[in-house]
Order: sequence, then C-alpha cells, then structure tokens
Amino acid sequence: MRIEMLEQNKKSWNKVAHHFNGKDALPSYGPYTQTEEELRLFDDVEDKKVLDIGCGSGHSLRYLAEKGAGELWGVDLSSAQIDTAKRTLEGLNANLHCAPMEVDVGIPKDYFDVVCSIYAIGWTTDLPTTYNMIHSYMKPGGSFIFSWDHPLYPFLKSENGTLTFAGSYQDEGTTTYRHFKGEDAPVSIPNRKLATYVNELIKAGFVIESIVESDVSAAFDSDDEDVSDRYYSLHKAKRFPTTMIIKARKPF
Repeated sequence: MRIEMLEQNKKSWNKVAHHFNGKDALPSYGPYTQTEEELRLFDDVEDKKVLDIGCGSGHSLRYLAEKGAGELWGVDLSSAQIDTAKRTLEGLNANLHCAPMEVDVGIPKDYFDVVCSIYAIGWTTDLPTTYNMIHSYMKPGGSFIFSWDHPLYPFLKSENGTLTFAGSYQDEGTTTYRHFKGEDAPVSIPNRKLATYVNELIKAGFVIESIVESDVSAAFDSDDEDVSDRYYSLHKAKRFPTTMIIKARKPF
C-alpha cells in the first residue's frame, strides 16, 4: 500500500466528487456497458447483507435497497463521496466508512452475502490485500461482483475515428494524470492485466463464475455512433468493450 498515492488520490477525489453524483453506479456497470437489468449477475438480494467497495455517491446501495437488501454497508476513500452517499441514502440505515479499501476499519468478517464494487476496484494500491479483505468479509457462498475499465481499453486510441493501439499492455505499473475531470486534481491509477485481476482472485480463495467483456447496452443500439476521440465514446465501445465485469464466489 502506497500511502502517498492514497493521500493524493483522496485529495483529488474530494475535489472532483461532484462530477460523479449518480455516475458509475448500479444498474450501470460502466460507460455504454450492459446494465444489471440486462446481465442479471446479482443473486436475489432480498433481506441480504450487502457491502459496496468504493461506494461513491451511494446510488448502487440505494439501487440494492430498492431490490430489498436488508443491510447496507459502504466504504469509500473520499469524505466528499461519503457525505454525498449519506444524502443519497437518507432515511435508510446505511453503515458508511470513509477509508481506503486496502485498510481494515472493523468491517465484520464472514458477514456479507454480497460484496460489489462498481468502477472502483482498480483504484486499489494493493490488489492482493484488497481481495483478501473482501474475502474475509464474506459469508461462505457469498458473491463478489465488480466492474472496472477493460484492462486493454486504456491502450485503445482514437484519431478522427480511426482506432489504434498505443503503449505496452505488458508493462504493469502506475499512470499519473495531472488533471482529472478537467480540474487540477492529480491522480495515480495502477495498470494491471486482466490475468492479474483473475489470478489474484484465485489466490485469495475465490471461485470465478463469470467474466463479462461487455457489449454495448441495448439502450444505445439505435443511437447514431458518436465518432469522437474522447476516452469513452459509443464509436469505440461498439468495437471494443469499455468494461470488464467479474462475478466470483467464496466457496462453502
């Protein structure tokens, strides 16, 4: 765990959190990606205990509450996000913790039926520790569902609608961006291969049930293609998945 990286990312997330109110949250799994209503990856959450890693503005937890979840728990690095989540979940009994996902803050062990992380898990500075902690929170038989940028997607560049591959997927490391959401908010994001996400899950004791390299959601099928050089665009998403989604389970 890299303390300086966590502190800088926390400071920047507090600055840009307002851009993400209601974004990257269930039923969405990611930009242009198939939704939970289309994929049906979650088991029945009625009366279940659920934990959201990187809970952001709290909208995924509210979605699960509307599906009948019995207990709502969330963890997020950003105090600004936690403040927003408290407003989003007003009237619901939600247990929210402002902390890095790599740190044990006293979340119950062998307790949760469902753990999810929607477009957040890739921010961890220590993937093995994060997976092991999530595994410890879960009941045997519980499910862990997360989404993140498809690990190859950052290397897909668009210039006047022509897609090319740039950089080296082989080199796992960290990329630092000086600006985030157009603001002076430096962030550092680890680069990991798909194999790393999968193999570390296996090492942590999970059984993998599904890996989705998502198609474009049906909601966008009839839209004109947005031929754009933006990082996320429908033009790119129709040719290469923006998002990977993995469902794993803690064995009995």
